[in-house]
Amino acid sequence: MAVRNQLIHRPPHAVWRMLADPNRYGDWVVGPSESTPLDQDWPDVGSRLRYTVRLGPWSAEGVTTVRHQEPGTELELEASFGALGTARIFLQVRPWGEETLVICDEHPLRGLGGTLHNPVVEALLQLRHRGMLARLARIVEEESAGSRHA
Repeated sequence: MAVRNQLIHRPPHAVWRMLADPNRYGDWVVGPSESTPLDQDWPDVGSRLRYTVRLGPWSAEGVTTVRHQEPGTELELEASFGALGTARIFLQVRPWGEETLVICDEHPLRGLGGTLHNPVVEALLQLRHRGMLARLARIVEEESAGSRHA
């Protein structure tokens, strides 16, 4: 399992606000270039968002479904990407003094991704998480700083 954490220099409610906005996933998740909510009640259990992945002239769509959530603290997702299968992504938001520790745990769940899962894929997931959590931290910290100065 690819598990990684990131300290974000803002309180948990600022981090959760970003996780609860389905239109912002393309801003911080590595891979998708855009996201669109399919249901109005994101991040309630069962709600979904569609995302687009672009690689040069090639693009494909996937769907992410909320499988579990504890408002403000836990968000568990199942990302489905056609023939590649699905992945489980668990995000935990923990207070860390005045800041927030975000823990991301992802692993292939079904389909080809699960069948081909190996140490190389695990290393790639670690790299993806490093970029994803750094983006999340940057966006939350910049937006929170901007709202404090407004």
